[in-house]
Amino acid sequence: MSITVSDLVDVMEELAPGSLAESWDNVGLQVGSLNQPVNKVIIALDPTPTVVSSACAQGADLLITHHPLIFHPVTSVNLDLYPGNIIGEAVKNGLAIYAAHTNLDSCAGGINDIMSNRLNLCNVKVLKPVQSDSFPNADVGLGRVGDLDEPVGLGKFIERVKQELQLESIKVVGKLDTIIERVCICCGSGSSLLEDFLACGADTYVSGDLHYHDGRTAEIVGKTLIDIGHFYSEHLIVAALATILEKTSLERGWDLKVAPYTKERDPFTII
Repeated sequence: MSITVSDLVDVMEELAPGSLAESWDNVGLQVGSLNQPVNKVIIALDPTPTVVSSACAQGADLLITHHPLIFHPVTSVNLDLYPGNIIGEAVKNGLAIYAAHTNLDSCAGGINDIMSNRLNLCNVKVLKPVQSDSFPNADVGLGRVGDLDEPVGLGKFIERVKQELQLESIKVVGKLDTIIERVCICCGSGSSLLEDFLACGADTYVSGDLHYHDGRTAEIVGKTLIDIGHFYSEHLIVAALATILEKTSLERGWDLKVAPYTKERDPFTII
């Protein structure tokens, strides 16, 4: 059975419909043809030059990333500059590039749900449901809110976060003896949902890219923040998505190789 980019796009649309993406986002096929045959798929967080070169060297036909290669309209493709150099290398090597970004954050079973499961939250609900007639059940949207199986101190909960997300360090607002019962999470940059967190009744907010003034606001109202960084709040989708596509391939009888790119690292280093 011949598998094409279009077949994989259909699978991704079933998992994370493009209509769930935020209005400012740019998701879907970024480079390549829908009719292009696919035998090998690589999953990564970012379409960096290193990731794209590695995918090409491995003979991959499709690279699926969380962050889009192209955010804004391209006015020229200079093969000597980013992103033209990546586009040129991908085209030359027959590598299609596809992005599932905020739609993969919002969908059921997406990054926020994966993080909720990692942190063992229960009674999980969407923090900011999508307002659309196409998704009337309010089970999709940005962020999640859930309960811990039993109340714990902030310090104890931080240990769980670090262990489950394999973190060496995090930034925290709040006293370590604060009792945590209800948790709010948002993968990626969660600053824009701070007001939603403050209104949802959760005791702590786990996210990335939280701002200085977010910390002050939380401090004043007696809430706690746990900033795990953008990379670690989203990188967990790489292995998870590879597993989902492998399972789908087996169910459909496809002869398809799917592999997560395992060498990505947070661009920030704490020294």
